[in-house]
Amino acid sequence: MNLEKNNNITTDERIRKISWYKALLTRPESGALLGVIFVMAFFLIIVGDSGMFGAYGSMNFLRLSAELGILAVFGAMLMIGGEFDLSIGSMIGFAGLCLSIPIAYYDWPVWQALLFAFSMAILVGFFNGLIVTKTGLPSFVVTLAMLFILRGLCLALTRAITNKTQVPLVDRLPDNSILVTMFSGKAFGPIFVWMADRGWIHTLPDGSPMAEGIPASILWWIFVTALTTWILLKTRFGNWIFASGGDKVGARNIGVPVDRVKITLFIGTACAATLFASIQVLSMQSADSLRGMLKEFEVIIACVVGGCLLTGGYGSAIGASLGALIFGTVYLGIYYTNVDTDYFKVFLGIMLLLAVLFNNYIRKIITQIK
Repeated sequence: MNLEKNNNITTDERIRKISWYKALLTRPESGALLGVIFVMAFFLIIVGDSGMFGAYGSMNFLRLSAELGILAVFGAMLMIGGEFDLSIGSMIGFAGLCLSIPIAYYDWPVWQALLFAFSMAILVGFFNGLIVTKTGLPSFVVTLAMLFILRGLCLALTRAITNKTQVPLVDRLPDNSILVTMFSGKAFGPIFVWMADRGWIHTLPDGSPMAEGIPASILWWIFVTALTTWILLKTRFGNWIFASGGDKVGARNIGVPVDRVKITLFIGTACAATLFASIQVLSMQSADSLRGMLKEFEVIIACVVGGCLLTGGYGSAIGASLGALIFGTVYLGIYYTNVDTDYFKVFLGIMLLLAVLFNNYIRKIITQIK
């Protein structure tokens, strides 16, 4: 403890005052929140009267954000734990096939196919975590190898079983299935009908609302964001995650089961990819061995924009969700502005660079405060 005496006044560094803006900036999600405000304001000004922020447009960009956000919050936990998972995109395609092929070709019930898909996700995540923790190899290399393994299995097995790369599920899913509705349905439909009857939201020629309800993916997104935030901030396991990513040697010295934590986090990202795949497969009633291409990089961008440091030990699930919200808003916003959507990739690159620069600035502030 450093004590400074000046004019008979003793100052303890633990109770020194920190300016409000520095305290705000040290929150992991602060940069992403500012980004959301800027993006929303920009598109409100540019295309505010185009319907983008109406019920139908809002459900569209929130659905896009939700699909990435489900992956990003678990990716953020893994990054806070000091690791990366580049196999998420391939796991999406692999999980989709594990779900669809048994239903379409072997007449499995939906619950059994879902159980099989998530069981495979647990095995893949466990394998990734085990290799990383037991060999000391960088997770970047291990999961990059898994990326190619899973993508190759997707192509080879699908062609061997179906003679094509797609698996249609039309007329294969049971009507009024609770499980199918959980992953592909829309909630609060009567409320949207009620709003349409009063002219509050846009309607189709027959008077029905253009937005039929809130897609299940958005509700899943809210749920997993709340769950992971609670884990990170309110549980001992959350403390272990931050400790493992900040200093794994020091964490081991105080009794943190670092290997178990990291393996669990890899299982989490694989299961998140399977949840994403389940939503896509059951909503679109088809699977494709090429689904999830480059999704791993979008997850990293959302996490970094959301305040996760590439070095681990710092970040938040809420920040990653906000990063995903920026992604979905800009992706749909560019469509409404009639700008060539190829420029979206340019925006992603610029956004990633700015986020890294901002995070480095935040790290310097944190160091000075400490």
